[in-house]
Amino acid sequence: MKELEGNVAVITGAGQGIGRDIALALGDHGVDVAVIDVNLATAGETVAMLKEKGRDGLALKCNIVDYEEVQECFREILGWREQIHILVNNAGITRDNLLLRMGEDEWKSVIDVNLTGTFNVTKVATKHMFKKRYGRVINIASVIGQMGNAGQSNYGASKAGIIGFTKSVAREFAPRNVTVNAIAPGFIETAMTAVLPEEVREGMRRMIPLGKFGTGADVANVVLFLSSGLGSYVTGQVINCDGGMVMA
Repeated sequence: MKELEGNVAVITGAGQGIGRDIALALGDHGVDVAVIDVNLATAGETVAMLKEKGRDGLALKCNIVDYEEVQECFREILGWREQIHILVNNAGITRDNLLLRMGEDEWKSVIDVNLTGTFNVTKVATKHMFKKRYGRVINIASVIGQMGNAGQSNYGASKAGIIGFTKSVAREFAPRNVTVNAIAPGFIETAMTAVLPEEVREGMRRMIPLGKFGTGADVANVVLFLSSGLGSYVTGQVINCDGGMVMA
């Protein structure tokens, strides 16, 4: 996708996992990436990988729950590059527990990072997209926000909130040529799923019509579509990347 060459993307939680896969996929198509993560060392590793591909990157440590910290982060990004073309809100955490055992801190921390963090970053980033009358905002939700899961009421609520947030903001931003969409991954091969007992993995696999876990690259491919001209007429949508787990 040569049309993406020279674009600038900001990705939260891109120090590892799906966020890193998205950063590297965009880098393969000529995009320079600001990598935001709470762990500066892993963010730096992602930037080093981008530079090996001949792209530029900027590693930033940021707590996206802190609005002032997010503002400072974007001041640095705009000092590095003059425009932000693509925003991927990928950062997220889990604190799983059954509802009757869930502590207030387990509820609040997940809502704060996953939902409020998405609000903070989107609010700051899109001010600059508005001025340029162009932008692509992609929020990473989850099938759990659509179907629920025992022990994940906090996570499910945060991801369902992202879906509602996406649809509402898409309506606000459309007149400025800023599209806003969400991707809902299903079971993706990560460090967390790799250590699960095989019987648990097999049970999860049976829930997937395609019969296999997805990869970070699968999610990144949807990001590429939504970031490019191929997805220019798509906004306010939730695209499931789940092997068929959820069929509406």
